[in-house]
Amino acid sequence: MDLQTFNTASPDEVRPVLQACCDAPTWVAAVLAGRPYAGAGDVLRAADEAARRFTAADVDQALAAHPRIGERAEGDHAEAAWSRREQAAVGTGEDTARALAEGNRAYEERFGRVFLICASGLSADEVLASLRDRLGNEDDKEAAVVADELRKIALLRLERVLAEEGSR
Repeated sequence: MDLQTFNTASPDEVRPVLQACCDAPTWVAAVLAGRPYAGAGDVLRAADEAARRFTAADVDQALAAHPRIGERAEGDHAEAAWSRREQAAVGTGEDTARALAEGNRAYEERFGRVFLICASGLSADEVLASLRDRLGNEDDKEAAVVADELRKIALLRLERVLAEEGSR
């Protein structure tokens, strides 16, 4: 979606695109409210500012759209395709899959939500190390880490949207 389309399309056309980047209603509303933007960098700055204000409810809602790390997102919708792309470097070997499943289970038991990491460009070893390290976080610290990882993912996806000339 080029910048002109992003700026001029109806909110009903842009909202699902933003929700695919991050399904946090306050974030989507803030990015929509800033239109029109002078440049893609302005969109990303506004999105970043809005993401830095994620509430616990925003994070919970947005996490519902994210698969567990190491699990292949199903479907042909944008979120699934982006998730598969972002996790591409996370190995799918048997040992890696087992370690990720065990780590995910421990994380979910500890924090009550899926483990979220901006996996784009990370190896399976890096993801596993982060997962294991974050299991030792206090609840408040981990909540802040999750919100920041969600912010990174949202911005990465929005940047892709704005780079896709005429894709929607």
